[in-house]
Amino acid sequence: MISKIISEELVKRTQEAIELVEKITIVAHMGPDGDAVGSSLALYHFLLAMDKKPVVVLPNDLPDFLAWMPDADEIIIYEKEQKRANAVFAQSELIFALDFNTLSRLGPMKNAMVKSPVCKILVDHHPDPDNFADIVISHPELSSTSELIFRLICRMEKFPKINLACAECIYTGMMTDTGNFSYNSNHQDIYSIVFNLVKVGLDTDAIYQKVYNTYSVNRLKLVGYCFYKKMKIYPKYQTALITLTKKELLLFKYKVGDVEGVVNTPLSIDGIKFSVFMREDADNIKISLRSQGTFPTNKVASDLFNGGGHLNASGGESTLSLEETIKKFEDALPVYKEFL
Repeated sequence: MISKIISEELVKRTQEAIELVEKITIVAHMGPDGDAVGSSLALYHFLLAMDKKPVVVLPNDLPDFLAWMPDADEIIIYEKEQKRANAVFAQSELIFALDFNTLSRLGPMKNAMVKSPVCKILVDHHPDPDNFADIVISHPELSSTSELIFRLICRMEKFPKINLACAECIYTGMMTDTGNFSYNSNHQDIYSIVFNLVKVGLDTDAIYQKVYNTYSVNRLKLVGYCFYKKMKIYPKYQTALITLTKKELLLFKYKVGDVEGVVNTPLSIDGIKFSVFMREDADNIKISLRSQGTFPTNKVASDLFNGGGHLNASGGESTLSLEETIKKFEDALPVYKEFL
């Protein structure tokens, strides 16, 4: 039996909010990953089964390895179709905000979200959410927002509304946000949820193939380059750092999602407990942080890179140059040695 984590009051308020409206907008964060897309499309398919009219709007494009997901082609990308997306916000009667805890993660879509006067429901598993939603379902102890969507549906006693499309989206979000169940996944409820999704008809092997075994040749070469040429080890601090410049990304014809998971691999090196990946973007440096054990990546992300996240998985960004960002990181390593 799956534990009842979401409070009865929040379940009731959410269910009532859904029942009162027809047009529902679902939004997730910039640089949507498997959990952002998975939870959004899972909720989308559930609401369709409830005879609602949901629309998913994302700030920017999703990675190619998620494009197979059921109805992914129905997602409106704000940076490509801003006028259409703004019209959706204007007509919306309810907004679900999934897999982010601060409006800054919506990028250029933030204003459209803020301007909307309708009820907003936050469903998320990142700590310390900002105060922008009317209903907040926040559980940082859970593996993913997709897991939280499953729990919410079940707490509303609507499990029969989870069809195969919905199940595939939930599982994809859970799988990708736990590194194929290799971290943040040591809880029996997770496997009870997977068991119930398989009963719906889910093929876990097929999902794995679609997500992890459909990369391009250029992506494989880029990943190899990351480890052979760009990985730096700091033995004293049990830390690994990988960096990529815009020029290097261009050399390998970089596409969104090509470096997904790269930050996790150095943790397989004996003695490495902290791994950081820095990617030079158009006007800033995108930073991913991962760790093992009790090393607080969220503290490093918050202290140094205006970011945050979970204990073992966090993100941030820097407006300094890549060289300056690397120096800032290296200079700070002694401060965090006590946590290793």
